[in-house]
Amino acid sequence: MAANILLVEDEPAIQELIAANLGRAGHHVVRAGDAETAQRIVRDALPDLVLLDWMLPGMSGIELARRLRADERTRAIPIIMLTARGEEQDKVAGLEMGADDYITKPFSPRELVARIKAVLRRRAPQATEDPVALGGLCLDPATHRVSAGERPVALGPTEFRLLHFLMTHPERVHSRAQLLDQVWGDHVFVEERTVDVHVRRLRAALEPVGQDGLIQTVRGSGYRLSAQPAVAGV
Repeated sequence: MAANILLVEDEPAIQELIAANLGRAGHHVVRAGDAETAQRIVRDALPDLVLLDWMLPGMSGIELARRLRADERTRAIPIIMLTARGEEQDKVAGLEMGADDYITKPFSPRELVARIKAVLRRRAPQATEDPVALGGLCLDPATHRVSAGERPVALGPTEFRLLHFLMTHPERVHSRAQLLDQVWGDHVFVEERTVDVHVRRLRAALEPVGQDGLIQTVRGSGYRLSAQPAVAGV
């Protein structure tokens, strides 16, 4: 599945090469030549992943990573550091600052694409094309199909994204605000009760195949997807 990737790299030739290869791999790339520009982009819309050069003019990449991790809104964004620094202490410093992975220049485009896929699978599984199965439901992002056993489930695009996110983050309670950020995007301004409408539609679509009970309401908190029976009073 195509990911929205923020590339923060100040060398134009390297920036162009990386962007071209990620575009061929199906990703959408937004570019920034410095940390300050990257911060403005992130304020407008959260990317699925940040590729961050260590050495940048002005604020360093490592300082930008620290700030992203310190902000509740951005702390969950996966970060891969790009650097010419190959010393072990530099790698440790980058990882301790919150980077999810570290790739040393020069690197092959194939290696970079593979690293991105691996990090997204760990940190943002809803941004991959891996099929998901849980509680009798199967969802395939590549074909945009959902089924329960041999029975297909017809979903609208928003309900599909909502189910995909919930299935890749099972057993966790998500507030309406969190679901809006993850499914609609934090740059889209809609009422939180919009989530309730789409949850009802999702349950209605799952009811004929007996899977509507997977989507549980947690009173005062939000929603979760669980294969475990809901606790009475929750």
